[in-house]
Amino acid sequence: MEKILVTGALGQLGTELIPVLQEISGQSNVLATDIRPLSNTKISGPFEILDVLDGKALAGVIRKHRITQIYHLAAVLSAKGELNPLPAWNINMTGLTHVLEAARELKINKIYWPSSIGVFGPDTPKVNTPQFTIMNPATVYGISKLAGEQWCAYYQKRYGVDIRSLRYPGLIGHHALPGGGTTDYAVEMYYAAVENKPYTCYLRSDSVLPMMYMPDAIKATVELMEAERTDLSVKTSYNIAGMSFTPDEIYRSIKKHVPQFSINYEPDFRQKIADSWPQTLDDSYARKDWGWEPAYDLDRMTADMLTHLKQQKKELTV
Repeated sequence: MEKILVTGALGQLGTELIPVLQEISGQSNVLATDIRPLSNTKISGPFEILDVLDGKALAGVIRKHRITQIYHLAAVLSAKGELNPLPAWNINMTGLTHVLEAARELKINKIYWPSSIGVFGPDTPKVNTPQFTIMNPATVYGISKLAGEQWCAYYQKRYGVDIRSLRYPGLIGHHALPGGGTTDYAVEMYYAAVENKPYTCYLRSDSVLPMMYMPDAIKATVELMEAERTDLSVKTSYNIAGMSFTPDEIYRSIKKHVPQFSINYEPDFRQKIADSWPQTLDDSYARKDWGWEPAYDLDRMTADMLTHLKQQKKELTV
């Protein structure tokens, strides 16, 4: 049985990925770690405080728990990264290199590290963005993810470390609030609708961006990690697509369920980031290499999100 370490476990992705990993490998075999203490979260099972900037502490946790797989999720996201570029670079890059070195030295079987559509830039083709294309990212987050992809490819080629990665689009989930990404508006919009509050969107109404519902993101992650290594032709990070829509389109989808919901638009610095990213992605390599196929479209996601958020609100008021 694999012994799994998850860094950055209390983030939006980790809180939904960990229960799935526990179902697969057993609760006691999945160690959640974060720089923050465990509180107000649905994560259960083993947990430790861990700062990924402390390489010795990371190696100590790996030895102590006899870790065989790492899901390295700890990172500073795009919008927060632009507010504090140098700390974001340090966390994103130093944390990754510590994980890569630990994997090399301690013979970790397999690593998962998430990349992002942030690796693309204003020169990248925006429609059906290819797997291999011009990148030139415009944010420190994107620069760190592009550099991270190259480090992952390097460690695979030079040291034989098995590292797998997806270029996530904007992720939408209901278990945890988003953590400072440019696409967070979508999650915030659902929360506002359930609270019967108007929403002020920081992007233009016509800003098309690739998005993915969290169950699809978890499904893609697990499928990639379970794929045979010999089937994987991409050594950096796979394009992965779910759906693409504008703030106006998600607003109209929500209005079908919450007719009184209202929105206004006040674009800020995040608009420039969004404008540098793709609108749709070509994920044909993922579909060919390991059979990727999303399950959710916009309206199905909206119905599911609102159902879960309303239930969570009801539980909090009981």
